[in-house]
Amino acid sequence: MRHNLPVFHAKAKTLLKTNEGILFALFIVVFTLMAILSPGRFLSRGNLQSMAYQLPEFGILALSMTLVIVAGGINLSLTFSATLSMIIGGVAMAAVTKNGGSPGAAIGAGVSLMLFTALLCGALNGFVVVFLGVTPMIATLGTATLFEGISLNITKGGAVSGFPAQFLGIGNGVFLGVPIPLYIFVAVMLGTHVLLERSRFGSQVYMTGSNPKVTRYSGIQVRTVLFWVYIIAGFLAGVAGILMASRYNSAKESYGSSYLLQSVAASVLGGTDINGGEGKIVGTVIAVMIVQIISSGLNIYGVNRYLTTIVMGGILLAVLAVKFFANRTGR
Repeated sequence: MRHNLPVFHAKAKTLLKTNEGILFALFIVVFTLMAILSPGRFLSRGNLQSMAYQLPEFGILALSMTLVIVAGGINLSLTFSATLSMIIGGVAMAAVTKNGGSPGAAIGAGVSLMLFTALLCGALNGFVVVFLGVTPMIATLGTATLFEGISLNITKGGAVSGFPAQFLGIGNGVFLGVPIPLYIFVAVMLGTHVLLERSRFGSQVYMTGSNPKVTRYSGIQVRTVLFWVYIIAGFLAGVAGILMASRYNSAKESYGSSYLLQSVAASVLGGTDINGGEGKIVGTVIAVMIVQIISSGLNIYGVNRYLTTIVMGGILLAVLAVKFFANRTGR
């Protein structure tokens, strides 16, 4: 046993030198700090359960954002894609239910439309960026306005409701003591990890984000890779939209609006280079947990949501500043 201790210490030191190891240590520190400051409220069953239901939808959106940023892009329409898909699918689900359709048929129609709409949103983003050559930030800002406008036109500023009771089980159910959304999040996390870090397509995504010109000369269809990245990102937004619609038992254009800034913050905090070509799924996941804990902690202490947004913006700027000076020093 004693002979294994030096090996264990060596591995621990090596881990702490990595970005993921530092992030995990930061996660432990933040969690412990929140627990010490307010053990009765932060460690309460209600608060932990609330985080367990919120983290999956936020985490899936952050993974979607990570995929796009690694490819050298950005997606400012991310949350609007999720809300538009849940609204269109929600309208169909409510209509089938109202007309006497079975819960299974209503849920099947609603979920299918949510995912299909999200795929279309992703395809539109990809088309504008890849084939029209518009800068990703401007392109997705434009589609974000479009998606929000369509959502408002459908709902007139209200919420879509009237879903089958069984639909609530997706976002609020529990299996073996674990919230169902967490199972979905783990499945998405593993899927994106394999896709980005263990597949040929993932290698092409990294190469495209790092240097698209050289990648193009190497024979890789950069435009095809980017187009599929935006489609996959749209699909993930649709999955997050399903979880949000189920958790709230309704669909509205303002749901998840705070997740846009938080998803960027989590991606960058997790080690994703905002310029593209670098980033890992596990880093984003740990960063998501850190941001979720900070957000929940601020909520417990009565900090209003507007100040919470300011804190998240400050964290994002601080991380970007640290990376900027670190890169400058490295040169």
